[in-house]
Amino acid sequence: MMNLAERHQLILSRLQRDQYINVVDLCKELKVSSVTIRKDLKLLEDKSLLFRTHGGATMNNPYTVDRPVNEKEKIQSSEKNKIGAAAATLINDNDSIVIASGTTVLYFAKNLQPATNLTVVTSALNVALELMREPSIEVIQLGGILRKSSSSVLGSYAEQILGDFYFNKLFLGVDGIDLDFGLTTTNAMEAQLNRKMISVSQKTIVLADSSKFGKRGFGKICGLDEIDHIITDKGISEQIVKHLESLGVTVTIV
Repeated sequence: MMNLAERHQLILSRLQRDQYINVVDLCKELKVSSVTIRKDLKLLEDKSLLFRTHGGATMNNPYTVDRPVNEKEKIQSSEKNKIGAAAATLINDNDSIVIASGTTVLYFAKNLQPATNLTVVTSALNVALELMREPSIEVIQLGGILRKSSSSVLGSYAEQILGDFYFNKLFLGVDGIDLDFGLTTTNAMEAQLNRKMISVSQKTIVLADSSKFGKRGFGKICGLDEIDHIITDKGISEQIVKHLESLGVTVTIV
């Protein structure tokens, strides 16, 4: 049986490799109790070597903070553009889609090619402005309370309008993806609007760069079992991909 130092070394090694570790998996691998593992994780967190989460730990701070959209657009921009380009290939003629807010979905809008009878409903002002340049795409802008930090609208009026539509696909950006807690955003009202979008869409496609995994925002959108497809970049760990696929989620890595 490993001693304390050896366990800690293995835990940190697994974190470096997988970005996230699960208490149950560590118990099986190290053949110790969950109480022992939780104590190990607390000691390592006290030394600022990891962040504990519900059921495990991560190398990155799991709590997201709200940032202005122009600041977020510069983060992981190359990865976001590749994700947006991959998402654009999923569009078919005669699709009716809804696009939520976020910088990654803005890159999706930038990569959209002309399509026959494509209708887009969006809560994001910057997405609407991007798509209005394309005459072949009909754009419907949701109304409501303006959230300046994300250049989008939210609130009961936007939710009410969504109730009049049904979509082939939802393209959703998020602030955090936690394997236990699910999808989150930093704003509770935006999370509620996103839930409404999911309820009126046949398929939910999440666009998220790998830095979003293992993080949580204030408002929960939904569980991982409620989404169909995630498009992300090569920074995602193999362990997370396997977990998502075990839930029936299609994972595309660009």
